[in-house]
Amino acid sequence: MFHEVVDDPGSRTPDELYELYAAELVAAIETHGVAEIAERSGVAESVLRELLADERPELTLEEAAAVLAVVDGQPDSETIATLARDALLMGMTTAVLDVEAVESGVGGELEAREIQSKVEGRFPMTLWEFALLHQYIESKQP
Repeated sequence: MFHEVVDDPGSRTPDELYELYAAELVAAIETHGVAEIAERSGVAESVLRELLADERPELTLEEAAAVLAVVDGQPDSETIATLARDALLMGMTTAVLDVEAVESGVGGELEAREIQSKVEGRFPMTLWEFALLHQYIESKQP
């Protein structure tokens, strides 16, 4: 799952984390093929081909979780996305961060209300936004 891809996400950059997450998706696509992943995940073949071409498609956390869920031994996509968001919430709690502190820490790339809504799952979060938030929150762990 995304929040477990690397042992110390706080020591990476958001771009490095995104690349690691994308590598997990590419491995799934290479193992199962574009057509099967598209059919089973509901993610468009064009988006999967962009991932294979090392491009950065606009991919939500939920779509990325759907791709990862195709891999044997992985939970369903809803569980993967929920656990990823829960990792952010738990990280914020452990590091004693509120959404305003996170907004400041990510250079204002996301507003506090937006962060809260995305972490709570009320608004879609892109995989890159997850990487951005995950890296910052984990970098502040005691």
